[in-house]
Amino acid sequence: MIKRLSVDAVKYSAHSLAIKSMSWNEPIPEFSSRFSNILESCINAPYQRYGGKDLYKGLIEKAAILFYLMIKNHPFQNGNKRIAVTTLLLFLYINNKWIKVDNTELYNLAVWIAQSPSDAKDEMVIFIFKFIKKHIFDL
Repeated sequence: MIKRLSVDAVKYSAHSLAIKSMSWNEPIPEFSSRFSNILESCINAPYQRYGGKDLYKGLIEKAAILFYLMIKNHPFQNGNKRIAVTTLLLFLYINNKWIKVDNTELYNLAVWIAQSPSDAKDEMVIFIFKFIKKHIFDL
């Protein structure tokens, strides 16, 4: 069974990890400045069901849509790409997986996704899926 992220997990792990490891020259605002309804939507979307079936099947598909939505839906006032990177890593970690890429490569992927047109969502999610699948391994 695929473990779910919670708002608390994002707050205490992903958000704080982004601040500690990826703040660079641009600060990440306090967690309380988030747009709560958007964050909750991003972390719940991978578990959507329609007609009794998961819209996003399997861990990698759920991870891909989570990463995409954390970037494109802007749940935070600033730092969305960096927090998306750490949220993806946290999601994989709680499910005993990891990806063999460095933070800069993941961040560059996040920048590319952020710059993508909204109507390219399906293509971007497929690309993210393939990227994760190529680099994922068991812990």
